[in-house]
This record gives sequence, C-alpha cells and structure tokens, in this order.
Amino acid sequence: MSNTDAATVQRTTATRKRWTATDLGLIAVFAALVAASAIVPGIPVGALGVPITLVTLTVMLSGLVLGAGRGFAAVGLYVLLGFAGLPIFSGGRSGLGILATPSAGYIIAFPLAAAAAGYLAGVVIRRTVKYRGLWLFAAAMASSIVIIHGLGILGMMINGKLNFGKAFIADLAFYPGDILKNVLAVVIALAIHKAFPDVLVRRVK
Repeated sequence: MSNTDAATVQRTTATRKRWTATDLGLIAVFAALVAASAIVPGIPVGALGVPITLVTLTVMLSGLVLGAGRGFAAVGLYVLLGFAGLPIFSGGRSGLGILATPSAGYIIAFPLAAAAAGYLAGVVIRRTVKYRGLWLFAAAMASSIVIIHGLGILGMMINGKLNFGKAFIADLAFYPGDILKNVLAVVIALAIHKAFPDVLVRRVK
C-alpha cells in the first residue's frame, strides 16, 4: 500500500469515528424513544414493586441499531435527563432520588447494557451472515443478564435490603418479558439494518 493510500485509509477511519450531525440526530431520536417507552405504565412485581416496563426493549434496540458509542450516548442522555428532573422514568419519576430506590441498579445499568449490546452487535455484523438474528439475540440476552439483571440485583440488595437469594428470585420475574422484548428488538434491528445499512452495518465492516 502506498503512503497516499495509507493516508486515505487513516482519514476515512477518522471520519467514521467522528460523530456527524446525523449521528447526533440518531442519538437524540433514540433517547426520545427510550423516554417514550417509559411513559407506558409498568407492571410492579414483587414486594419491592420494581416495574416491568418497555424501557429494556428500547435500551437493547438502541445498542443493536446504533452500536456501542452512540447507543451508550442515547440511553445515557435519557438517564441524565431523568436525573435532571424530567419525569421520564417509569411511573413519571425523576431526579437523583431514584438512586435510593430498588430500581436504581436497573437504571444505572441501561446505558452500559446498550453499549455492551452495541459492541457485540458490531462483532456479529462483521463476522456473521448466517444466523445473524440468532447471534444478535444472544448478544442482547448476554447484555441483559450480565449487566441489567446483575446491577438490578445489586440495587435491590443495597436499597431494598434484600439478601442475594431473595434479590435473585425477585429478579427472575423479569426474564420472560426480557426474552420477548429482546426477540422484538432483534427483529426491529434487523429490519432497520436492511433498510438503512449506513446506520451501522457499513460503519463496522
């Protein structure tokens, strides 16, 4: 490769890493999508009343569609706006006081889970053609189990004063819904990638 070709590749790579106005617009749109999903009334479960909501669907979708960095930024923006006082957490809650509730671990986990799902989605897109939907589902489930459920259990242990066994059992109630929501997130993500490959597919290849 000539020096000119190498310089061109470096400039192209730098351009891809730099967020454009389109990237910022996508981050804002997906942050709004996560906020909108929180408006749908949740279903409180267990003694602590942590609700089952549609937020985990849009969190995973943000990562699977936007990738790690922009997915983290979109969901992080949603969380920051909620901390700042906008009533966009489940049940119309807002403010830093949410960090003292049993739901705190789940909320803190959302941007991290979007980033993890986005990173794994990039790996899947680069390395697979067959069974891509199945691999994306595995990426979403791994991110959900390790990060959302892991930090969710920790939050219930700290703020709900539960031991690990009771917090783990309380968290199990969220698994059936998360499986269904991750399936739906993958179906939507695949459709978006097919219709608009520039959003992520061409960025990671």
